[in-house]
Amino acid sequence: MFQQEEYDVIVVGAGHAGCEAAAAAANLGSKVLLVTMNMNTIAQMSCNPAMGGVAKGQIVREVDALGGQSGIITDKTMIQFRMLNRSKGPAMWSPRAQSDRMRFAEEWRLTLEGIANVDFWQEAVLGLVVENDTVVGVKTQLGIEFRGKAVVLTNGTFLNGLIHIGEKNFGGGRAAERGSTGITEQLKELGFEAGRMKTGTPPRVDGRSLDYSKMEEQAGDEVPSKFSYLDTPALAKQRPCYITYTNAEVHEILREGFEKSPMFQGRIKGLGPRYCPSVEDKINRFADKDRHQIFVEPEGWSTVEVYVNGFSSSLPEDVQYRALRKIAGFENAKMFRPGYAIEYDFFPPTQLSLTLETKLVKNLYFAGQINGTTGYEEAACQGLMAGINAHNKVHGKAPFVLKRSEAYIGVLIDDLVNKGTDEPYRMFTSRAEHRILLRQDNADLRLTPLGYELGLASEERMQLVREKEQQTQEVLTLLGKFAIEPHEINSLLEELGSATIHEKTRAVNLLRRPNVELADLTRVLPGLTLALAPYRAEALEQAIILVKYENYLAKEHQQAARVQELESFVIQGRLDYKAMPALSHEAREKLLKIQPETLGQASRISGVSPADVSVLMVYLGR
Repeated sequence: MFQQEEYDVIVVGAGHAGCEAAAAAANLGSKVLLVTMNMNTIAQMSCNPAMGGVAKGQIVREVDALGGQSGIITDKTMIQFRMLNRSKGPAMWSPRAQSDRMRFAEEWRLTLEGIANVDFWQEAVLGLVVENDTVVGVKTQLGIEFRGKAVVLTNGTFLNGLIHIGEKNFGGGRAAERGSTGITEQLKELGFEAGRMKTGTPPRVDGRSLDYSKMEEQAGDEVPSKFSYLDTPALAKQRPCYITYTNAEVHEILREGFEKSPMFQGRIKGLGPRYCPSVEDKINRFADKDRHQIFVEPEGWSTVEVYVNGFSSSLPEDVQYRALRKIAGFENAKMFRPGYAIEYDFFPPTQLSLTLETKLVKNLYFAGQINGTTGYEEAACQGLMAGINAHNKVHGKAPFVLKRSEAYIGVLIDDLVNKGTDEPYRMFTSRAEHRILLRQDNADLRLTPLGYELGLASEERMQLVREKEQQTQEVLTLLGKFAIEPHEINSLLEELGSATIHEKTRAVNLLRRPNVELADLTRVLPGLTLALAPYRAEALEQAIILVKYENYLAKEHQQAARVQELESFVIQGRLDYKAMPALSHEAREKLLKIQPETLGQASRISGVSPADVSVLMVYLGR
């Protein structure tokens, strides 16, 4: 049985990357085997029970727009929703949801079990089967060999994982779960370069032992939105989160444990994320601050388990416990388990092509933390892209690569492949030079046509996009024609501190003003309210953004078009960059290693200057 059946795609690991990879490849028509060490921990939220956030929320909406599952599953299992950065421009609006941890994992498993093309196997994978520089299967701990035309590795933090709590350390890929050995060693033998990274997680506590009256309540949005563009269930009720703070006494107790800190004493070699430091790192680096914010987040609708966001730590468990109890509201806190740090192997992503296929071994794909990223969202989108490209490769279809001007997913993968990373990579809006184009509100308009063409996004999704586009255009036309007399609007303009008008104008002209919103106009213009009544809220929002940011959007499109000129110049075959003395020494090394496919990709490689690009253009006859 095991040796006879050959799969199109084998996915190793069932975290957020593995789940999306398996679902994508299977939904496209591939026969998929998902191999995981424990089927009871499929799609575990190993760290915080939340999806989305700044830039991360945009990624989840992009995954959904392409036909992925993370947005749908988040909508079905969330307990709170907030749109972050509403006070800023729409390029910064970022959806975030608190999830029910157990329901999230359950929903993912049920979703995968509902896909006929997905088979499951519970066991550790110890190595790959490689023939003629091409992966053809995997070997398990029991010695079983599964054959597959493509393999996607999504090993998370499990590759030689080492957990640290104070002076204690032990092997493991996650709390109470063993790590994975064998794969790193084989990949090194095949010529891959590997490194070590570190991440951490905070303690979990018993919510029944907390005094919420001493904390600030953080409620969800009054009218909660969602992630998926499909008709997923609306959130009818929400659970609040809470905010509290550390203090000088907490910091003093934590400092007492520094001599036993694996991070400060050098026992942890891997580099952790700068933007998500442990609590001991925060009080060490920001010694002038007398308090740090703590987010108290419930882990589900019914469970009493609480996630202490902002208190990630690898200090001894007794130090964590004593310090926690000095936080307001935590005086009687009962700990379920202490925080810990975990070190694990990763493979610098400059060893990949933009499809996430490795350069050394054909038909082998890496996705998620194995590529040096951190975060469920970053993992999910890589899994989706690896699953799509593995399916396309084995079925003789063209690679699927998103440009930086098309999606945050394109930015993330382009950054990884061309720049690499020596610390856990997290997506930020600042990483995207075209972020005005890459908003969370228009991910469906940008990407669903591409997903539909692939065969991943459904006809239902495509029809919703067509309707949204049509309604948006109709609203723009209506606003461009709707006439407003001075006597109808001047009192409102005075109230808003905006210049009054002296002759009839169109609604679109007033909406171009930064301090005038559509809600202001409809408040005093019943005719406009009536005219807009048939249109959906998302079409109205889209039209308003297009009006208010018209000039900015035009400039972004022009800039993207200029960049695309370089992207369209394909570099044929492998070039001997050593034979180009006009290139800088660093450029020759980086270009030789990465072997970019286009001039645009070459221009984004760290260490390749504009002068080096000019040399390349001359050499290639541009």
